[in-house]
Amino acid sequence: MLGKTAGGLFWMFRYLERSENTARLIEAGFRIALTRADGDDDEWTSVLQTAAVSHLYFQKHEQIDAAKAIDFMLRDMSNPSSVLSAIAAARMNARLVRTAITREVWEAVNDTYMILKRELARPVSARDLPEVLALIRQQSALVRGAMHGTMLRNDIFDFCRLGTFLERADNTARILDVKYYVLLPSISQIGSSLDNVQWETILRSVAGMRAYRWITQGETSPIGIADFLIFDTRMPRSLAFSAGKIATNLAYLEKAYGLRHPSHDQIDVISARLTHGTIDRVFEDGLHEFITDFLTDIARLGQQIETDYRFLG
Repeated sequence: MLGKTAGGLFWMFRYLERSENTARLIEAGFRIALTRADGDDDEWTSVLQTAAVSHLYFQKHEQIDAAKAIDFMLRDMSNPSSVLSAIAAARMNARLVRTAITREVWEAVNDTYMILKRELARPVSARDLPEVLALIRQQSALVRGAMHGTMLRNDIFDFCRLGTFLERADNTARILDVKYYVLLPSISQIGSSLDNVQWETILRSVAGMRAYRWITQGETSPIGIADFLIFDTRMPRSLAFSAGKIATNLAYLEKAYGLRHPSHDQIDVISARLTHGTIDRVFEDGLHEFITDFLTDIARLGQQIETDYRFLG
């Protein structure tokens, strides 16, 4: 496959996943802000920092405002990680690789772009925000369904999956960081009812509440939730699950092309750390430090995959 086509597929699905992930990050911030009695504007500083777009926000606005922060992350085309920017970039890449994807996938992406462009044509009110965020998630699911239901399991599919799970691993780590490192008001509230509500909010933002309660038979604890979202390979948005899928698809590409690249070694190291690590050790060393290291490793892996397969984002 030409590197240009591989890159288009890889980034098409990174941007598709990013649009949904940004919506989930907004939801996490919005729900956590509702648990705070002293106003919610400060929470959005944390969310913008976690999304790595705070510097762009402050180029346009002098101070944090909840409505402006939400609008910036949903609609602002100057923010490359906004939902509207990401879905537009996904559609552009889909047009470049139309001959490599099925008609159903193209139509799902194009319809998603048109629907979200219409829905995000004007600022979204706080009252309408949950419904709009649900629509973004729903449209993302339709694209995934078209991909899984119509595409051959070949190298094209592998590059789509690599983009999806690199972006997903990055997002789950960032959502965890929003809660534990930045949004918790003080160390004294760890283990409080507020702390537990915020952890449950994180579970909801990654669609993991029902699965977690099923596994734990209704028991909820911060360390259990963190363990679930980092190490549980049954949870499709956990770090371990995402790393495992990246490793599998890179292995398929190694077999298809008969070549092993540095990215294969990198994912082996990341996967081994998640396979043999424990949540007790993570909390002992520091959850924020663990997440920071993981985000660095995932970013380097993405860059290495681009280098190995000779395409640029």
